Amino acid sequence: MSVLENLNRVRRRIDAAAGRAGRNPEEIKLVAVTKTVAVETIREVLSGGVCCLGESRVQEFLQKYGQLPAGVEWHFIGHLQTNKVKKIIGKVSLIHSLDRWSLAEALSRAACEAGTAARVLVQVNIAGEKTKYGLLPSETPQFVAEAARLPGLEVMGLMTIAPWCENAEEVRPVFRQLKELAGKLTGLEGVKMDYLSMGMSGDFEVAVEEGANIVRVGSAIFGGRS
Repeated sequence: MSVLENLNRVRRRIDAAAGRAGRNPEEIKLVAVTKTVAVETIREVLSGGVCCLGESRVQEFLQKYGQLPAGVEWHFIGHLQTNKVKKIIGKVSLIHSLDRWSLAEALSRAACEAGTAARVLVQVNIAGEKTKYGLLPSETPQFVAEAARLPGLEVMGLMTIAPWCENAEEVRPVFRQLKELAGKLTGLEGVKMDYLSMGMSGDFEVAVEEGANIVRVGSAIFGGRS
């Protein structure tokens, strides 16, 4: 199938998952993950109505940022090094991967210097996988409360990456726990829980059923990466 056919199939699957959960599919933001995808191919999905693109590497993001339309809503979804923060401040709409205090401070400083605000999601390692970044659920409430007090930093919600499983049903508890954690954080001073970023190509339908309103989909749209 073509990229646009894949895109439409993903949209239908999101709509169906939302319907099963009694949700409005229009409240779910599809972020097309463009890691290693050529600019010409990215333009195809933009022509198909995609407005949100996600990148996980700063250098690759910067190369594409200058070649694609100014109206694109960029999301940075990968592990972010503190020494590269200034390169993306003011260019991305949302950073999904705030996972440590040193990064929170770097984002705060860079945003204040640029006269803007850094909108972030706190990354939570719900499953406690040693190979993944993110705060443990027990660490998250205090971290979120303290990060929200930093100038220039806007905490907008939470993100998680579920373990890879053949059967997406196995990770349903991961998404459910993130949703429950967000509920506990709602109402903290200066904290917004507007976004739950969870679900990728292999499990986004389950994530939508459990409350995701941002899904990060790459290979289901663009095909497998080499």
